[in-house]
Amino acid sequence: MIYREYGQTGKKVSLLGFGGMRFANVDNHDECVKTMLTAAEGGVNYFDTAPGYFETKSETVFGKAFTEFKKKGIQFYSATKTFKSTDSEIRKEIEAQLKRLNLQTIDFYHIWCITSLEDWKERKDNKVVSTFRKLKDEGLINHICISSHLIDDEIKELLMEDSFEGVLFGFSAYNFKTRQAAFDAILKNKLGAVVMNPLGGGVIPQHPERFKFIMREGESAVDASLRFLWDHPEITNTLVGFQTEAQVKEALAAMEGYKPRSASELAEVKNGSLSSLEGICTGCNYCEGCPQDIPIPQFMDAYNQKILLSKEGNDPIGSRLKWHWDIERSVAGKCNACGQCERACTQHIDIIMRLKEIAG
Repeated sequence: MIYREYGQTGKKVSLLGFGGMRFANVDNHDECVKTMLTAAEGGVNYFDTAPGYFETKSETVFGKAFTEFKKKGIQFYSATKTFKSTDSEIRKEIEAQLKRLNLQTIDFYHIWCITSLEDWKERKDNKVVSTFRKLKDEGLINHICISSHLIDDEIKELLMEDSFEGVLFGFSAYNFKTRQAAFDAILKNKLGAVVMNPLGGGVIPQHPERFKFIMREGESAVDASLRFLWDHPEITNTLVGFQTEAQVKEALAAMEGYKPRSASELAEVKNGSLSSLEGICTGCNYCEGCPQDIPIPQFMDAYNQKILLSKEGNDPIGSRLKWHWDIERSVAGKCNACGQCERACTQHIDIIMRLKEIAG
């Protein structure tokens, strides 16, 4: 396992991290704990979850795994998050989180999911930063972090504030162009940098032919996806949302055979991406809750098929809607362009345009 310094915290975290939002069966605690234990025994020491993953069940599983880690003398770092922004709300949340996680202190606590600079201003006005600083002074958290889905200059502007010790953001072989600006601020402020969705929400391994530009001889799509990120020295940790123990073993094997590219080799790989892969939906589902009851995540998944699989003469969107989702195209025509979904979209996808195109 490779370990890197997390910003200026003095902590060394594993380059491969464990994300707790995709357990195959979160109610099977023994199976989930075994999966986490396999990761820990393989050298993973950074474990990230959130209260919204499986309606707090993920944090409960993590608490049971952490108990086993302690029994075995395994060192680990905990990471979780909160959407709350007022002092009373945050304190109520963290009290429950500490109990679920079976911890007295959370190592890396994140202001969760900043989707716009306006969103960030509102949370600051609620004094979220000062509350986090109090939690740190009281020993309830060790490090103040932020989780963001902003892109380009917006994420750079966010991270230039002198408020955080680390950041969690999306970065992968399909969206690196619009996330690159974050590294300017990460380097300047010496932040820890944890990236999520390294496999593009599963898109990359499902369509390896589209990502040959990152693949070296003998590499699987999973190997190539992770190693592409590990080639970036600015990245402290890559979070993989593991479903099963087998997936953990696959990722650990990718680490064992990893040979870093030089900076020039990495630049050549990036230049080799013949066409931009921006705009592929990763299925985070933040766009759910459409006032017109349009199942937007399913439609965006179908649109992915056009981006990834479209060939002259076929209809990948229609096929996906019919055979995978059993949804009529006409449902997309109910969109009244209110914009709620686009404001919630963490990838800034033109959802309204795509719905109009799907409806025909």
